[in-house]
Amino acid sequence: MRMRKKKNLIPRMEKCAAVHVRDGFALKGAWRETLMPEAAQLRVELGCGKGRFTVETARQHPEVLFVAIEKVPDAMVIAMERAAALELKNVFFVVGDAALLPDYFTGGEVDLIYINFCDPWPPKGQAKRRLTHRGFLTSYRKVLKMGGEIHFKTDNGPLFAFSLGEFPAAGYVLSQVTDDLHGEGPQGVMTDYEAKFFAQGLPIHRCVGTMAPWEPVDENSRDGAENLLKNP
Repeated sequence: MRMRKKKNLIPRMEKCAAVHVRDGFALKGAWRETLMPEAAQLRVELGCGKGRFTVETARQHPEVLFVAIEKVPDAMVIAMERAAALELKNVFFVVGDAALLPDYFTGGEVDLIYINFCDPWPPKGQAKRRLTHRGFLTSYRKVLKMGGEIHFKTDNGPLFAFSLGEFPAAGYVLSQVTDDLHGEGPQGVMTDYEAKFFAQGLPIHRCVGTMAPWEPVDENSRDGAENLLKNP
């Protein structure tokens, strides 16, 4: 997300200190214990942007602890202000990177991950930077509980098609796959981008990936086996 730098960013963030986690690394393994011991679940959103989805979902599920991770503080501060205005006690924000997720959470600590409208990185050579690339999906396994879910939404058809191949390759069972989430009317909480796309009549793609038992494939061994078959 590209945004203009806000001159008053720091004082605005300081006003939202109640929902701001300054050091997410320090809470690894102790998020619920520290922030909401009674939480029924811990859910993480990667790239919350301005937080429309984050805040409304947290409002609807007061029994769940939400942690939103966003690389762009100029966007995240708007999300923080939305949460603070509603005096929500179950949602917290971290300026951070999805690539560091295993450094923020321990194994099995997270019940559900939301990935909404992430950067599609269209050049083929940039595929590994997509948040639904199997490399990222494999790293999420280090923090999700078995049976935990990833909820993915995008307006980008090629990214969605790519992702449908990546989820199974990283040991996730796909369900709720649709190429037109709102085809029969609005479904669920929308992000700011999603609301704009919906108003324009653009289709929204969505799927759920459920983490299942899985043994990673040794690419070197597979390549060697394929070579043996080709050259006995």
